[in-house]
Amino acid sequence: MDVVTYPGSPFRLHRPFEPAGDQPQAIEKLVAGIDDGLAYQTLLGVTGSGKTYTMANVIARTGRPALVIAPNKTLAAQLYSEFREFFPENAVEYFVSYYDYYQPEAYVPSRDLYIEKDSSINEHIEQMRLSATKSLIERKDVVIVATVSCIYGIGDPSDYQDMRQVLRERDPVPQRDLLARLAGMQYTRNDIDFRRGTFRVRGDTIDVFPAENSEQALRISLFDDVIEALTLFDPLTGELLHKIPRFTLYAKSHYVTPRSTVLRAIETIKAELRERLDEFQQQGKLLELQRLQQRTHFDLEMMNELGFCKGIENYTRHLSGRAPGEPPPTLIDYLPREALIIVDESHVTIPQIGGMFNGDRARKTVLVDYGFRLPSALDNRPLKFEEFERQMR
Repeated sequence: MDVVTYPGSPFRLHRPFEPAGDQPQAIEKLVAGIDDGLAYQTLLGVTGSGKTYTMANVIARTGRPALVIAPNKTLAAQLYSEFREFFPENAVEYFVSYYDYYQPEAYVPSRDLYIEKDSSINEHIEQMRLSATKSLIERKDVVIVATVSCIYGIGDPSDYQDMRQVLRERDPVPQRDLLARLAGMQYTRNDIDFRRGTFRVRGDTIDVFPAENSEQALRISLFDDVIEALTLFDPLTGELLHKIPRFTLYAKSHYVTPRSTVLRAIETIKAELRERLDEFQQQGKLLELQRLQQRTHFDLEMMNELGFCKGIENYTRHLSGRAPGEPPPTLIDYLPREALIIVDESHVTIPQIGGMFNGDRARKTVLVDYGFRLPSALDNRPLKFEEFERQMR
């Protein structure tokens, strides 16, 4: 197997064989189209003709980060495995829905039946999603393999970046301030069960298990409120691996938000709540009025005290400061402008993208009409097809 690099490209392509048959011509035409600024190109080929290998060559030649969208988790896992073989020295990441089980919030008016949101989150996939966004922020040599869940709203990229904590040797950092910062990033203190997304404190030593990492944790050694050493270690065995001069710690969740933004959002949520309660009052819908008031006040209390609440994604519009009807921030917002978007099995994937908005809208409209959610919850949604199309250009 030979390793191929191209001028100006950060990718190192491990080629098990030379492109053959129609592949060289396809690679040349696709690269030429990208250089000429073509918005859309189609690669046709039967199963087993090496389309994935062809696209790996295109990514390596252009040197651009890439988002590969597959129609389901099975195909995404297969593509992820193949791209990791082609780019073992680069950042190949996996971004799919992290739910093992998901029952969305819903209301059935004919039976007066409210179904609360219930879900089971796969921690390993959650870690891989966080790793994907971290790579997009820090690196240029990134290939993200995703399903259509990447067009669902996640936290605002600017807020996510603002909540980073850069640690350097010899930086003055009071321990109390550092612990408060970790709590603000939604890390929880746990001195007994040390796992991903937690930290523990032993004297002047703080151990942090980064949310986006599954194999290494960080030990911060302080002396007189100055960082004396930063050391990576194995969280399972406690073995010290190596010292590093600098480390960037990312938040535990994509929905983490600076305190000032949360306080601003609370005020705009209160304003929307007052308007909606007035509407229900005028319509004589007293049950809906009481229901919405009780639920929203509880969420506001949680946000004020903890910085987040259950179902905080329903307040994404307020937290991101976007106008009503604007598309929510998605994984595509984390991509640099020059990134490639590759849609695999497009005859299946494109109709999926087109249909996701309508199904989500129908369910949430009922929740809004019956006082379970504010109207702004409608903006926590997948992208419309036209919005996805605009972002591809």
